[in-house]
Amino acid sequence: MGRMRPAAFGLTVVRHGETRYNKEKILQGQGIDEPLSETGFRQANAAGLYLSNIKFTHVFTSDLLRAKQTTAAILKKSKFCKDVAVKYDARLRERKYGAAEGRPLSDLRTMAKAAGEQCPSFTPAGGETLEEVKARGKDFFEHLCCLVAQEARPENKAETEGSSTEMAGGSSTSSLTNHHSRLEFNSDRGAEILDANILVVSHGAFMRSWVGYFISDLACTLPSDLSKTELSSVSPNTGISRFNINLEMREDSKPKIHCVFLNRDDHLGEKMMAGNMEL
Repeated sequence: MGRMRPAAFGLTVVRHGETRYNKEKILQGQGIDEPLSETGFRQANAAGLYLSNIKFTHVFTSDLLRAKQTTAAILKKSKFCKDVAVKYDARLRERKYGAAEGRPLSDLRTMAKAAGEQCPSFTPAGGETLEEVKARGKDFFEHLCCLVAQEARPENKAETEGSSTEMAGGSSTSSLTNHHSRLEFNSDRGAEILDANILVVSHGAFMRSWVGYFISDLACTLPSDLSKTELSSVSPNTGISRFNINLEMREDSKPKIHCVFLNRDDHLGEKMMAGNMEL
C-alpha cells in the first residue's frame, strides 16, 4: 500500500431477511435463489428504518436475490443513501452446500453423522469447505481495506473537495461530498472520525465465518458483555453487526478491528414489525 496516514472506516453487516426456505429450515446455499417472504420484507424495512440516519458511502451486497432485495429495502428507507451505487459481489454469497441444497437442515446433520463428522465443519459433496468460505471473506475484506486506503490518499481527497466546491451552489448535497468526506460514527468508544462508512448485506453462514476470521486472524476486540453462545450463533434474519476498522497503512501491520455490537435484532420488536407493513 505504501506509506500513508492512518485511515479508518465503519463496517455495518446485515443478514438478509427471511425467505420461505429459512422458515422451513431448508438449506439454500448458492443454488436456491429464493425471494424474501412477506415477513422478510417487513424485517428488511425495519432494518432500513433502524439504519435510516446513517450516511453510508459504499454499499456491497451478495448477488443472490434475497440479499439484493434486503439491500434495496434498506436503501429505500435511508435519508441519505438512496443514490449510493450498490455493488454486487459474489464473494459475499452464502456458503455453497452442494448436494444438501434444497434439502432440510436435518438432512445435512444426517449426512455429517454418516461421515463421522460434525456440523458445521462437514462439507457435503459439491459444497465449500469452511476454509474456502474464509478465503473469499478474507479476500473481500482486504478489498475493502485497499479501497478505503486508496480513497484516503491526500490527492484523492483534494480532487473530491474540488469537485464538491464546484457543485456547492446546488439545492442538494453532492453525492461526492458524502462519498469522500470524513464522517462521524457512533460507537461504544464514543464518536470516531471515519474516512468511509460501508454497508454489507450477506448471509448467515458467511457472516459467521467472517466474524471468525476477524477474531482468529485479526484479533478483533469484542463487547465485554458478549457471551460465547452469542459469538458462535448464526445471525437472525436482518441481524445487524457493526465494526470500526483502523488502518495503520504500513505493510507489516494488520487492520485493527473493534466490534461495536454483533447480530443486533432489537429493530424486530413486535411494535416495529406490526407497524411496518409496506412490501
